[in-house]
Amino acid sequence: MQHQSIRQSIDYLTLALMYVLAGVSLFVIASATKPLTPPTDPLYFVKRQIIWIILGTAVMIVTAWVDYEKFKKLSPYIYWASIALLGVVLVHGHTSLGAQRWIKVGPFQLQPSEFAKIAIIITLATHLSNKKQLTAWRDLVSPLLHVALPMLFILKQPDLGTTLVFVAITAGMLYMAGLPGWKMLLLFPGGLATVILWIYLHYRFHVPIPMHQYQLNRLTIFLHPNRDPLGAGWNVIQSRIAIGTGGLFGGGLIGSHTNLLGFLPESYTDFIYAAIGEQLGFVGSMAILFLYLLLVARGIYIAMRAKDRYGMLLATGVVAMFAFHVLESAGMASGIMPVAGVPLPFMSYGGSAFLTDSAAVGLLLNVWRRRKVQSYTPTVTTATPPLPVVYSNK
Repeated sequence: MQHQSIRQSIDYLTLALMYVLAGVSLFVIASATKPLTPPTDPLYFVKRQIIWIILGTAVMIVTAWVDYEKFKKLSPYIYWASIALLGVVLVHGHTSLGAQRWIKVGPFQLQPSEFAKIAIIITLATHLSNKKQLTAWRDLVSPLLHVALPMLFILKQPDLGTTLVFVAITAGMLYMAGLPGWKMLLLFPGGLATVILWIYLHYRFHVPIPMHQYQLNRLTIFLHPNRDPLGAGWNVIQSRIAIGTGGLFGGGLIGSHTNLLGFLPESYTDFIYAAIGEQLGFVGSMAILFLYLLLVARGIYIAMRAKDRYGMLLATGVVAMFAFHVLESAGMASGIMPVAGVPLPFMSYGGSAFLTDSAAVGLLLNVWRRRKVQSYTPTVTTATPPLPVVYSNK
């Protein structure tokens, strides 16, 4: 009876969505990395990704099995451990493509800013669950400062994409924690409008802005990629071409010329949605987006069924993270969103991202498993006859 109840507490839909996406990614990665793989090992990247899928499964089991109340108790240690790792990156981190984001661990490179996403979900959920209300502006000071510290470390790397993910996570969790809608509009859309105005003033009147010029170019080039077709606009242009050549049903794993000829950079990491569009076509890429829609919808359902406020906030943070990742990654590849370097969950090649996404799924499974108190105490019946019922006319 106990084992049957445990099996019934597992959310098989979320698990299925995770592994279907990961399985499809292996075929896409195999095709997208053909120009990069050594002749002696054409499945080099696929084998490494399989290793990360196995490790991610172990991480998911741990985060799903341990009672999330223990994560709440460990929140201070989780928060400062993530800050310490981000600090190590700035001092001893590995630099690649102009950014210092990785720590070398043997043959692998880990990206602490990815793990910081899970850390901020757990710790911000703890912070907000302990606050009675978010009605006054002063109530927002401590949660915003809580998120600001790791964001500053990540901006220093620099990693603008992960910083934007933090903003999305914070917005979703604050709203579900009770922040009034009009304050949400002032805080986040209002903040976005301020940033857009600041960028405009920078280009128009040379107003100083605390960003590297290449970051600004990546943020704005999607509006006019032909302005710099061989520089900042190259990725966007080639990504659009890859998606366009996919047509309705795609060219398949051997018919993807943009990938095979190496025109599309990062086709197996940040721009993997372009590779999906070229290989699987419009139908296949829409099917992938539908799977993500199911994952986000399921996460919202789990958040609504959580047994307490803390569990609801954990699930909300995961949903906000996944939703922003998909929106930004697919939109970036399609040329309708800024290029921010955000991986597509469970599909982009990379160990740190897959471990983070697996831990996030584990949190969803954890909240679902404990959505209500489960009792395995057998029902005890007694032989004592019931007392007679006495009716009264009064």
